Amino acid sequence: MAAPGALDVIFLLGADETDIAPGAFVIYIGTHGDRGAQRADVILPGAAYPEKSAIYVNTEGRPQMAGRASFPPGEAREDWAILRALSDVLGRRLPYDSVGALRRALFKAHPHLQRMELSSSDAAAEIAALAARGGTPENTPFASAVEDFYFTNAIARSSAIMAECSVIAEDRGTLRAAE
Repeated sequence: MAAPGALDVIFLLGADETDIAPGAFVIYIGTHGDRGAQRADVILPGAAYPEKSAIYVNTEGRPQMAGRASFPPGEAREDWAILRALSDVLGRRLPYDSVGALRRALFKAHPHLQRMELSSSDAAAEIAALAARGGTPENTPFASAVEDFYFTNAIARSSAIMAECSVIAEDRGTLRAAE
């Protein structure tokens, strides 16, 4: 039995930067065997971003559609297909059998996602609602949340070339600081 408030099962959908307490059963869907996969009890091989048709929402809140450039290797599948198959096994079948059917359901539930490249018409109202919550902004300048540009995702962290770029960038920073 897990401690009160602890999770028994954690499902990671490509999430690699999550601290997981010991004892939880971890299911991982991803592509490059990063930290989330290293901790996983079950790994379900997912398609990498160029291997799947997807809708992404950028940092401006604009939906963008991406088409599959190639098929995933081996037994890897698109995330939606893995979740759909799992729903069958769990006896709670999801109501779509294709990416087209999934998109229709998604657009019905979230119509703004079908307006590709356009920000939500509610964006101004959402920002005003956040501002109305209050809080106090700090008087410190903005700082990047990215510690190492060359290791921002599982694909980059798995690349020997990106590791070399990281070392070169760190060496340059050390040289500048010493000068």
